[in-house]
Order: sequence, then structure tokens, then C-alpha cells
Amino acid sequence: MALETPVLVGAHVRLERLAHRHHDGLCAAVRDGELWNLQVTLVPHPRDVRAFVDDALAAHSAGTQLAFAVVDLASGRIAGSTRLMAVNLPNRRLEIGFTFLGRSWQRSALNTEAKLLLLTHAFETLGMNRVEFLTDVRNSASRAAIARLGASQEGVLRRHMIMRDGWVRDSALYSITGPEWPAAKEALAHRLARRPATA
Repeated sequence: MALETPVLVGAHVRLERLAHRHHDGLCAAVRDGELWNLQVTLVPHPRDVRAFVDDALAAHSAGTQLAFAVVDLASGRIAGSTRLMAVNLPNRRLEIGFTFLGRSWQRSALNTEAKLLLLTHAFETLGMNRVEFLTDVRNSASRAAIARLGASQEGVLRRHMIMRDGWVRDSALYSITGPEWPAAKEALAHRLARRPATA
């Protein structure tokens, strides 16, 4: 199975392969809310965005990640970035992660639709058996957002990652499996229909 990066388009958002042409838009997105200062996430500082894109392109070449720029269709602005990562094609599993959106787009239809597009691609095009989500156990907003996707918490990976400030993070592990996807998709589509386009 070739690991290609499609363009995924909905009513509110377009997900396109992350590239250096998105640099300035990504910098603006991370400045919207000063996302790099959030201790419970890994968002690059604007000065590090070029290296962030370089890493994403290298991971794509290695066949382990598909990194996307998240584009707000209404404004044409870059809202943030997200990835399909830890891609394991033989066992048909992957993780959705490295997601960040500027404050203006958080808790919006754009965010919900981006996840719906990624999950649909993972289960219905790539044929995944499971999609995983990992987040800092301290990040209550992220944990609530993952639960709203229909994901089930499976446990906590203790002392799982070292954050930029040296904190040794425990990561909460969630997943959606193939048999759970149809119900999760229906619930997401219903919720999307009721959400405002922007926060």
C-alpha cells in the first residue's frame, strides 16, 4: 500500500500536504494564542517552524507519517497542522497527533471536520484496524476533545515522554477501532452539523 498524502476537503477545511510554502501561515497560527507556551502540548515556536516542516517531510519520506496543513476554507488562512503518524501498515494501525490549531479555530466546526476527514481516510481508504490518540494526562481540554470523537481511553503510559521544560509526561492512550468507526462517524457528522464554523 503506497503511503500517499491526499488532499482532504470538507465544507469548512482543506487538509493538504505540509510544505515550506505553509511556513508563514503556520507561524501566524501558532502566534494565535501563543501556542508554544502551553506546557501540555508540543507546538513549535515560530522560529522553529522551518525545522518542524523539515522533520515532517523527512518522516513522510520514511513512510511513517503524513503531515497536513489545516486550511480554513472561509478565509484561506492556515489554521494549524495535524498528522497521521506512527503508521504501521502491516498491522493496520496509526495515530492521529501533532495537532495544533490557532485559538481562533479551537472548538470549531473546522476542527471537528478535520478529525472526521482524517478518521474517514484512515478507516475507509487506508483500511486501518485502529486509530490511536495520545495526550498529556494533564491536558484536560485535549482529553475531553478526544473523548468527543468517540475514542475510548485504554490506559496511561507512565513516564512516556520528556517535554521541552524537562517534565516527564504521563500520556493518556485512546483509540477508535474499525468496528466502532461507523457509530463514531455518525456521531461526529451529527455534531459537525450543529457546530459554528469558527469558535
